[in-house]
Amino acid sequence: MDFKTDFKPLTVDPDKIYDYSFSIIAEEMGNHDFSEDEWKIVRRVIHASADFELGRSVIIHPNAIQAGVDAIRKGRHVIADVQMIESGTGKKRFQKHGGDVHCYISDPDVMVEAKRLNTTRAIISMQKAVKENEGGIYAIGNAPTALLELIRLIKEGIAKPDLIIGMPVGFVSAAESKEELAKITEVPFITNIGRKGGSTVTVAALNAISLLADS
Repeated sequence: MDFKTDFKPLTVDPDKIYDYSFSIIAEEMGNHDFSEDEWKIVRRVIHASADFELGRSVIIHPNAIQAGVDAIRKGRHVIADVQMIESGTGKKRFQKHGGDVHCYISDPDVMVEAKRLNTTRAIISMQKAVKENEGGIYAIGNAPTALLELIRLIKEGIAKPDLIIGMPVGFVSAAESKEELAKITEVPFITNIGRKGGSTVTVAALNAISLLADS
């Protein structure tokens, strides 16, 4: 392929691009305290964001990885707060074990109830999700209100997810919702400190867990 620019890519081989990226990430990250499996998650978060500060801020509950792997292998579903996570996730790795990825935020009944109560669809979608799913992996990358509602449902004994990947981005309640997640003891979690996060890094962490479940 002839690129009409002065700069030429090192490679156009997709696998080699991943390899180059991960080697650069490892070199620039330097020393860290993540375990081998934790690092597989963190490096994908960095790869998705090109943000080492975000990567260093990741907090992984000691039981999170095994809980996520077990949930996938048992065919538990993934519940996403927004459709971007549903679209970006490698669904086939969940479906082969009997699970799938669901997002309820645009369901008509969720929209109607949120309007009736003058609250966010993210909150109502979490309420619906816990009614329709036993356990599961909750992947929240966009809506702090979804994460806070899920934490409330856990504390009230209504919900017991297998794993929460909670990394919402934003200026309003995002950092605070993750602080609350890091305090819970009932459910394993993966989160990060501060305002940074988002659907792409949440998907990256989720896909890393699914790859471990396949290994």
